[in-house]
Amino acid sequence: MPPVILLDPVPKSTLRAHVLERLRGAILAGDIPPGAPLVETALSERFDVSRGPLREALRQLIEEGLVVTVPYTGTHVASLSVEDVREIYSLRTALEVFAFEQVWGRRDARFRAGLVRRNEALMASIDAGDDRACIEAELAFHGFVYEACGHRLLERAWHGLRGRLQLYWAAHHRAHRRPGPRRDSHDSYIAAVLGDDPAAMRAELADHMRRGAAITEDFLHTTRQGEAARPKRGDKP
Repeated sequence: MPPVILLDPVPKSTLRAHVLERLRGAILAGDIPPGAPLVETALSERFDVSRGPLREALRQLIEEGLVVTVPYTGTHVASLSVEDVREIYSLRTALEVFAFEQVWGRRDARFRAGLVRRNEALMASIDAGDDRACIEAELAFHGFVYEACGHRLLERAWHGLRGRLQLYWAAHHRAHRRPGPRRDSHDSYIAAVLGDDPAAMRAELADHMRRGAAITEDFLHTTRQGEAARPKRGDKP
């Protein structure tokens, strides 16, 4: 008689994390496009899970800003419009400049080393061709100054922007047709924020954000035009 092997059941938290990872990945990869409805019955069948872990995963994505729930309309993937990109650009610029102004006199060797390490982690993700890891690493890189400045409301504002930024960077990478940014994309940024000229820092941050926004805007314009040109269901060929 074979021995009885007792296995602990898979924790619900693990199942929730698995569903969360799959959903987040599908959204950021564009497999579930912006604006797409998220129907619990269909998702439950797709992931072969009960609705409990699925609802927990959706709640987390709502908190992250990747998913939205509209009364009488339902739950769907957050959309990203040209107007959204412009708002992200203007708000990010203001927040990040303010964060560096707050920490400017405290940029010691530890601060400098920490920022450089996070950029190295981003470059490692780029070299690995892992787009999801690139987005996480870029969030960590830009989030470093918010963590270091000691301004709790400012850090909270940064966290409120993270979901939209993930959608923004996912679109930005698809616009470039490559996983992650260029390896040298933050060289001038690092030089400016670790330099001695606050005016140069402000100018570089504004230019850094503007460059990314312009490329993503063009991509969204092209995507929208392509969608508008596609024949609708029921249209005559």
